[in-house]
Amino acid sequence: MRGAFIVIEGLDRSGKSTQTNLLHERIRASGRQVELFKFPDRTTTIGQMIDAYLRSQAELEDHAIHLLFSANRWELAPRIEQSLKDGKTVLCDRYAFSGASFTSSKGLPLPWCKSPDVGLPAPDLVLFLDITPEKAAERGGYGEERYEKREMQERVREVFKGFQDEGGPWVEVDAGRPLEEVTEVMWGKVGPLVKGVEGELKRLWVDG
Repeated sequence: MRGAFIVIEGLDRSGKSTQTNLLHERIRASGRQVELFKFPDRTTTIGQMIDAYLRSQAELEDHAIHLLFSANRWELAPRIEQSLKDGKTVLCDRYAFSGASFTSSKGLPLPWCKSPDVGLPAPDLVLFLDITPEKAAERGGYGEERYEKREMQERVREVFKGFQDEGGPWVEVDAGRPLEEVTEVMWGKVGPLVKGVEGELKRLWVDG
């Protein structure tokens, strides 16, 4: 048995970080080991460059910033894999699906956008918090970062939904409902996995 790798994805202001933190606390309270990763991880050297870009304090060409986002995931991939081998549940707030969705929404080909992340650890479950850009815009803080524009979010949402069509461990959650209801729906999917999973860790966009 190894730890389960669970990714939480969603549009900006979908409640993704809040729900991820609630899951983290709930798993810890259950007595199970859990580790939380958030992408981009803005604490690393690469992450600091990404942070400046997202806050519109620096300009980078679209291909270049996409590769930095991917590099940020790769630099933490060994820690993710070790945590899973140690039997810990790993929660991940955003992952490669976000990277591909946001960059391809700027006009770059989706296959190219996916290619730098091929071979990363593949999640055992992806929870996609779906919310309309109109509903998200009603929430506090919307528009503070570069990508929080309604037209951009609409394009990103369509690409996200395409990943669901690929099959795999992808579950869509209606994030427009009250917070407590969303929390319980997510726990219903996550709870059975915190005891661990069997089988080797798969590779993203390599293993079926």
